[in-house]
Amino acid sequence: MTDEPARWTRATVYPDMWLDPADDPRNREGTSPDGELPTLQDFLADYRLTLRLKCEGLDPEQLARRSVPPSTMSLLGLLRHLAEAERDWRNWISDGDPLPKLYGARDADFDGAVAEQRVVDEAYENLEREHAATDAALAAHPDLGVRLGKDAISVRELLVHRIEEYARHCGHADLLRECVDGRVGQ
Repeated sequence: MTDEPARWTRATVYPDMWLDPADDPRNREGTSPDGELPTLQDFLADYRLTLRLKCEGLDPEQLARRSVPPSTMSLLGLLRHLAEAERDWRNWISDGDPLPKLYGARDADFDGAVAEQRVVDEAYENLEREHAATDAALAAHPDLGVRLGKDAISVRELLVHRIEEYARHCGHADLLRECVDGRVGQ
């Protein structure tokens, strides 16, 4: 008997994949977007969806399950962390006072990721709200070369940074999910 979960798959043809490619909502018919801005937005949307897929179907205990000690990383912590990151990115492009942290002190996004339905619901609500608010703030600046905020960050740099952050954490989510129930990414 082992503590390791058995590998899970819905696809017998693709035994090591997250889901059957025919069922993957990120696979769309047609051509890719035209232009740099729509391409960056498409990649960001796909990584956001990937993170949600990796959390799909898990209960609060599974979402809050930590990785290898002493790490505090969990899928729920990643959801909370990315909501906090979205808020921070909005602060980067603002000339005003920064918005307060969602979860408080440094690492509170991970430390407070406890196995309670209320905490899970709040994490999803915060992430959706912060996605929408950052997207709306950037929509006012379709020129990728425009520099914003006190540090004069370009819209392009911010979008690429957002993609990088989600991509990196989707890799973490692959490993975390595999530890929970054996499901693996693609």
